Amino acid sequence: MSTTFTGVRAMSETNGTPPPFEPYQLRGVTLENRVVVSPMDMYSAVDGCPTDWHLVHYGTRAMGGAGYVVAEGTGVSETGRITPGCAGLYRDDQVEAWRRVTDFVHENTRAKIGVQICHSGRRGSTKRMFHGQDDPLPEGNWDIIAPSPIPYGADNQVPTQMDRALMDEVHEDFRRAALNAVAAGFDAIEYHCAHGYLLSSFISPIGNQRNDEYGGDLDGRLKYPLEVFESLRADVPDEFPIGVRISASDLVEGGNTDDDAVAISRAFKEHGADYIAASSGGAAKWAPVARPAPLGYVPFARRIKHEAGITAICVGNINSIEEVNGILVREDADLVALGRQFLRDPYWMLHASQELDYKPFDMWPIQYTTVPRQDRIWRKDKMAAGG
Repeated sequence: MSTTFTGVRAMSETNGTPPPFEPYQLRGVTLENRVVVSPMDMYSAVDGCPTDWHLVHYGTRAMGGAGYVVAEGTGVSETGRITPGCAGLYRDDQVEAWRRVTDFVHENTRAKIGVQICHSGRRGSTKRMFHGQDDPLPEGNWDIIAPSPIPYGADNQVPTQMDRALMDEVHEDFRRAALNAVAAGFDAIEYHCAHGYLLSSFISPIGNQRNDEYGGDLDGRLKYPLEVFESLRADVPDEFPIGVRISASDLVEGGNTDDDAVAISRAFKEHGADYIAASSGGAAKWAPVARPAPLGYVPFARRIKHEAGITAICVGNINSIEEVNGILVREDADLVALGRQFLRDPYWMLHASQELDYKPFDMWPIQYTTVPRQDRIWRKDKMAAGG
């Protein structure tokens, strides 16, 4: 696929808006623009509750101009968390704590905020990433579960293979988390089926070696994640979007490929999914989520968008507004998610508006625009003249 970009100043043929700044509709939710803050775990919750760290972190990125901010992988149960520092949506106090975050975003920004709901599966009961990603806890471990009793890595716990009772229990955990997400004021849910966590392990032949109806071919491996998803879609309001993050390729021999990703995306679309976020990797510790080459995952999103016919979010080492613009102009994806760039610069999208000279002052929070409007126009003209 060509990586030649259309210039950053390319405008919509219909309204003169640069493609990254065009709105987008997800079911009953209108996004201000096409740029997404990727879900990135902060490992800073206390007993599963988000803290002031989360309020500042997500509030700042929402003020920074992204159309859609996705909160981190949030456990559907206490033992469904990845680490002791992961947030949850399985208790009322967690709902109230998340409500502080969503209220701030809605009252002070134009962004929409979603939450990624997740069960860690065989990647659970591990250290916070900054203390050693996927390393077992030295103490305080909890029992972990998976579709098959295969440890994530040689030094990780052996998970219990899920029987019908455990599958039903986790199914209900996801339903509770989805309803709690609505109660907490989130605008959307992202259903985490990527990177070797529980639902991803069901879908991937690397983690699923069952010989019952929930294993075998791709249809069998998809059966449980689709059953759970179908319940969530039925439980939440019709206008409430639910997207799905998948590993579009396991990136290892014997794993799922991008051909499988198209089939997976079609299946979720048929069950009512509103978008697919196309990440990759993470099926096992020996096949970790590696940082892709620049724009390395974009071809996955393009195939999903055009062959599965569903809204596609591309991710993975996208660094500039020129790259975002090129992706959208070429119709490689419908939305573009960035992670590290928003960690480096919470106001990345506002700075992009200045780079494109598109409403460079209108997008900033009013509290930050204290210079009178005529002075701003004068300063802008003076700068353009080289003064």
